[in-house]
Amino acid sequence: MIVATPPPRATEKTILVGLEHDGVTRWDLEDSLNELRELAATAGASVVDTVTQKLQHPTAPYYIGKGKAEEVGALCTEHGAGSIIFDDELSPAQGRNLESVTSKKILDRTQLILDIFARRARSREGRLQIELAQLQYLLPRLTRMWTHLSRQTGGIGTRGPGETQLEVDRRRVQERIARLQKDLEEVRKHRAIQREGRARHQWPVVAIVGYTNAGKSSLLNRLTKAGVLAEDKLFATLDPTTRQFVLPNKLKVLFTDTVGFIRKLPTTVIESFKATLEELKSADLLVHVVDLSHSQWEEHIAATEEVIRELEADGKHTLIVFNKIDRLANAEAVDAALARHPQSVAISVKTGESLEQFVDELQNQLSAWRLRQKFRIPQSASLALAELHRAGHVVAITYEDDDALVTAHIPPALEAKFARYAVS
Repeated sequence: MIVATPPPRATEKTILVGLEHDGVTRWDLEDSLNELRELAATAGASVVDTVTQKLQHPTAPYYIGKGKAEEVGALCTEHGAGSIIFDDELSPAQGRNLESVTSKKILDRTQLILDIFARRARSREGRLQIELAQLQYLLPRLTRMWTHLSRQTGGIGTRGPGETQLEVDRRRVQERIARLQKDLEEVRKHRAIQREGRARHQWPVVAIVGYTNAGKSSLLNRLTKAGVLAEDKLFATLDPTTRQFVLPNKLKVLFTDTVGFIRKLPTTVIESFKATLEELKSADLLVHVVDLSHSQWEEHIAATEEVIRELEADGKHTLIVFNKIDRLANAEAVDAALARHPQSVAISVKTGESLEQFVDELQNQLSAWRLRQKFRIPQSASLALAELHRAGHVVAITYEDDDALVTAHIPPALEAKFARYAVS
């Protein structure tokens, strides 16, 4: 089985490379490179230097300038680094050209994230999803793996053994991708059956989302004693966990933990994890955990919301939970964050501070919108029906003449919008 290039070993030194270009400020680049440094450390690499360049846009052959690429290669020799990690995804041609110029192993941000995921995945489902993402990333880059084989110029009778083997490998990878997609479709069906079973109990489902390392698993452990691995590392957990929790008013709630998000999350990861992340679309409420002690917490919120939009789970009623307030010496920072996001609470999962306030707010929000309502919606109002499915919880639906008779739970924010469809 062909897999992505392994991450740098713990003893391996690496150099990070970032590009400041149109749409990316120096501060944006610095934040992104700091995050890349954390990713490299999570993968077991030792970062010995960081190189940046300012260009109007990335160059097609090398991403950075050729001269800068040669400079990075020389720095690798000087520091004894065996690999170079770029802060963006490289094209197959860029990776091939950079390896030729630097004579070093070239990785990009996507490949690094995939390798970390491959290390972290424990369940069969998680391994299937990661392998699929790896192979989808690798397929267009297979040519780069065969540059060490003898090649002849094109023409009749000149096809070399490397090209023949390359075609064989491409076919095998494509067959494996098809098999993985089929297996994951079975996973998706199984999860749909599980969701139907939970729906029969009429228990509200709460999906915990947020940026990686925000404290999602720690919150689930604190509430339910789930025993989910929680480390101060990026992507500490990948496999989703669902646990039951009973609110003070005796309402049973199902909490589902999800994989952490990150800026520049590879599209292959989002696609591969759709079977898991579909839990977001069926959730009654999203609990968005934010590390308030992080200097870029607002950007983390934006990155998480962007992934939720890509998964078509936006519009869900969301409770923002600012975590790690025990790390903040300034209480005004907490007050400012709460004022900026009215639907929010501030807690410390580590110390338990204000955890009761979170549970009370969760109970209030779920109780307020779990009231069952009936609606008569014309089938011509397809957008309204779609929004009810996306943001609410549809219990039953029948059709009468040109109308859809829907029984559903909706969040308070939608009550005014759907008032004209309400049936007393």
